[in-house]
Amino acid sequence: MDLYPLRKNRLRELLDQGLPSLGTHLMSTWPTITELVGQTGQFDYVEFVAEYAPWTMHDLDNLGRAIELFPDFSGMIKIEQDTRGHLAMRAIGSGLQNVLFADVRTVEDARQCVRSVRPEHPLHAGLHGVGLRRDARTILHVGSPGWIDALASSVVALMIEKRQAVEDLDAILDVPGIDMVQFGPADYAMSMGLSRVDDAEQIRQAEREVIASAFRHGVTPRAEIADAGSVEYYLELGVRHFCVGHDVGILHNWFTEQGARMRSVLGGLTAQPGVRAHRGGEGLPADFVPPAPY
Repeated sequence: MDLYPLRKNRLRELLDQGLPSLGTHLMSTWPTITELVGQTGQFDYVEFVAEYAPWTMHDLDNLGRAIELFPDFSGMIKIEQDTRGHLAMRAIGSGLQNVLFADVRTVEDARQCVRSVRPEHPLHAGLHGVGLRRDARTILHVGSPGWIDALASSVVALMIEKRQAVEDLDAILDVPGIDMVQFGPADYAMSMGLSRVDDAEQIRQAEREVIASAFRHGVTPRAEIADAGSVEYYLELGVRHFCVGHDVGILHNWFTEQGARMRSVLGGLTAQPGVRAHRGGEGLPADFVPPAPY
């Protein structure tokens, strides 16, 4: 029996079975937060939004270890355009099995994203070489057929968020190896010179067209939503894959709401009579001697 087998990829399993998937976004590199998500048993994967967060290579390894505590749980990393090949290789090697590529604009961009994940093997035509990394159990499965299959099974997701990508979407979606796409309204609006407030319906229409195009090409669309309240809209469009909430957004909303509620209570209080703060030695006995330090 293999005591240290290669990890299965929960997200890939769900895609292959045609079943829905659910993830959540994390910008924290503290592995305990990833553990908290896994302990709920409610999520299929966490997406580490490395595009925005500060992190080190050690953080990636530790996130990979936290994910592996739970059998039906996997990881995804979101990376930006520069050094995307290097970051994809190191993230997968750390145990984050799936990659979401930001800033895709052209067909060639899409091809490079796929090739950076897939193994450099005659059947897969990728650029991902063999390495002594965690995904291969460091030394146990290096270059093995199972490891090659695992690389071929990593989910490749693309952000469709730039004007050029939306305009050339059909050609991009024809690139072999693309598993999933995610519309990015903020970057799309900026690349088009639109206001997310004043042009909200135009942006929403572009998202609907991206989702419909993905279905026509047999590529899975995913929706990012702030909370479960938005799910019905996307279900009606046929979407079955979701990434819900950001840790930083959840914290900001809690700080804002609870801070305002507490301020509304505290703001109505008056100063307590007979209570004053001690400053310096004020109010202490004349013969007071502070205790000696340990």
